[in-house]
Amino acid sequence: MTRRVLVFLSLSALLLCLAVVAPRAQTAAPPVGLQGQVDQIAHDVLEATGVPSASVAVVSGDALVYAQGYGKARLSPALAAVPTMRYSIGSVSKQFAASCILLLEEQGKLSLDDPVGRYVPGLTRGNEVTIREILSHTSGYQDFWPQDYVPPAMMKPITPEQILDGWARRPLDFDPGTKWQYSNTNFTIAGLIVEKASGMPFWNFLEQHILQPLGLKSAVDSDGRPIPADQPSGYFRYALGPARPAPVTGRGWGFAAFELAMTSSDLAKWNLSIINESLLKPSSYRELETEVRLKNGLGTHYGLGLEVLSLDGHRELEHSGETSGFTSENIVLPDDKMAVTVLTNQDAASAASQIGQRVTRALLRHDSPTDQRQAALARKVFDDLRAGKIDRSLFTPNANAYFTNQAVQDYAESLSPLGEIESFVPTAVQGRGGMIYRGFLVTFATKTVSVSIYEMPDGKFEQYLIASRD
Repeated sequence: MTRRVLVFLSLSALLLCLAVVAPRAQTAAPPVGLQGQVDQIAHDVLEATGVPSASVAVVSGDALVYAQGYGKARLSPALAAVPTMRYSIGSVSKQFAASCILLLEEQGKLSLDDPVGRYVPGLTRGNEVTIREILSHTSGYQDFWPQDYVPPAMMKPITPEQILDGWARRPLDFDPGTKWQYSNTNFTIAGLIVEKASGMPFWNFLEQHILQPLGLKSAVDSDGRPIPADQPSGYFRYALGPARPAPVTGRGWGFAAFELAMTSSDLAKWNLSIINESLLKPSSYRELETEVRLKNGLGTHYGLGLEVLSLDGHRELEHSGETSGFTSENIVLPDDKMAVTVLTNQDAASAASQIGQRVTRALLRHDSPTDQRQAALARKVFDDLRAGKIDRSLFTPNANAYFTNQAVQDYAESLSPLGEIESFVPTAVQGRGGMIYRGFLVTFATKTVSVSIYEMPDGKFEQYLIASRD
């Protein structure tokens, strides 16, 4: 289905004479306290959203530091989730397809700027649309599955050519390169290009040139195939009703776009290959991870099969996924050598995204003991202000001038009625004006507020402001 942040709350060519060295996938101890935080986050989000289960894998440095399953992989008969289970990863599959294309470019069999019509005949304006544009969703080809449910036609098998007949041989939604619009159809075309350029079925190329070299032994083609009884079952809900078994789409719809299923640990190995640049040439990773711009210069925040973002000043490569019964979230911070993978078994749900974002921020916090200390101090100041107190030794003269008696009184009278704090979560750490900016979100039962702090080099607060986020 589409790569989206749900509203309900998204390789060097193998030389025949050489072996590719897989990324280091040994396990290592997680940072102190991280395991407990990940467990708590996963349990809290599953309980709040009602999503049956999640599988979470965390990478730090050159190692998988934690992998765990939570909740129920199957509701009836009950089957507990364990980290060795496979989940459909949905549109996270697209970066694998894009990497197949890059491998073929390294082999000299195609170019990203080739017209798609050179490999797949009969497409609308196929002599204008480039391979780069289909991989970056700037082609104009219409999406064959924008829905968050399975239409009746998708219960039946289909071929890639039939998908193209229905969605890629009609007028484009816009001129190539002029807009960004997510479309699964783009990756159906990409899969056919891989087959044409390589001379072998898409899955065989993917398996031989990516899955096997990286040791992704759990990865399977889940497109239209029944789920084994010992693996997680997919679920959906009608509004806020009970979780019900999700339908299985017909064979062929997921071709190259969302057909992969694997364990979270194996997807973590893939993330390690990105962090260590161990499969593609450095130039190919630059193509994969560079934001594609429209013809008018506007950025798309999207590279080739993945989003290119910034998280609190850290470069972030992200993609979520959704198929019938499953959602996923995959986050890589390549410069920090960190990654978080979350796989869940309910569609049209935000649990994977919530867990992924919260665990990523927890991982970033654990990277700096100073950040941990200052976060604890920020929480103490917040609690003091709610109680009408202030430790002026923690503030600069400017901040002490701001916190008049009236200010302290207003802070206490407006914050104390909000009740118990449910969460106090860091949202940003970055430099400005010779100081460190720190942002936090504080959640109560009925309200959320933000905390905006500027911290001097000696640790004192130059600013501590609280404002409503509702």
